[in-house]
Amino acid sequence: MSLFDLKGKVALVTGASSGLGIQFAKALAGQGANLAILARRQEKLEEVQKTIEALGVKCFAIKCDVLKNDEIKAAVAKIKDHYGRIDILINNAGTARSNPAESQSDDDWNAVINTNLNSVYFMAREVGKVMIEQKYGKIINLGSIHSSVAMAVSPLNAYCTSKGGVLMLTKALANEWAKYNITVNAIGPAYFPSEMTDAVLSDPNFLTVVKTYCPMGRPGKPGELDGAIIYFASDASSYTTGQLLSIDGGWTAI
Repeated sequence: MSLFDLKGKVALVTGASSGLGIQFAKALAGQGANLAILARRQEKLEEVQKTIEALGVKCFAIKCDVLKNDEIKAAVAKIKDHYGRIDILINNAGTARSNPAESQSDDDWNAVINTNLNSVYFMAREVGKVMIEQKYGKIINLGSIHSSVAMAVSPLNAYCTSKGGVLMLTKALANEWAKYNITVNAIGPAYFPSEMTDAVLSDPNFLTVVKTYCPMGRPGKPGELDGAIIYFASDASSYTTGQLLSIDGGWTAI
């Protein structure tokens, strides 16, 4: 159990007001980590804060729009002042658009790239400065099965591009920061229940797609990402960096 023990660690989770962000925060808290949770919706953040504190750890909630670099910098500074350190970063905030490439608007393209890729870099850059100073850190980026495969039945060009970029950013930062005892990895989920995916997962036609492309024939279930998050956040992964772990029921094995 000591390999996965996070007691005394401080974990920052972005996009923590709903969906996978809440799950990740609860998983880390369950191993003893204290949390800093970021999102744009203050009221929802405060609800999550109560849930996390009920697990017996500390939780610091900060309103932050990851599309605004000044808010990223301010949030990281507040967390450093509050806890004295940041040991774990979960870059979870994300969005999606489904539009044919030939008719997609500039605004839709930029919204996806800025949220899913640029904000991941800017958040990692600011937290990385703290981790370099303390000579320790665990960064976990949220990739996707679409970090490595596209989607035949839905136009996800911006989303796939952003998540492919997350994979290469993960590798690049892992190479740069290994000398500072910082590991940088990514998880690659298939389709899991969340605020962003509820609409598609309630569509019978999309569930047919899942049964066709996923050997296990189903979406992921709540909690099935927890093991990967805890592994990458803990010292169990001390010699693992620059990797994408696909958690997809075999989707990318085909």
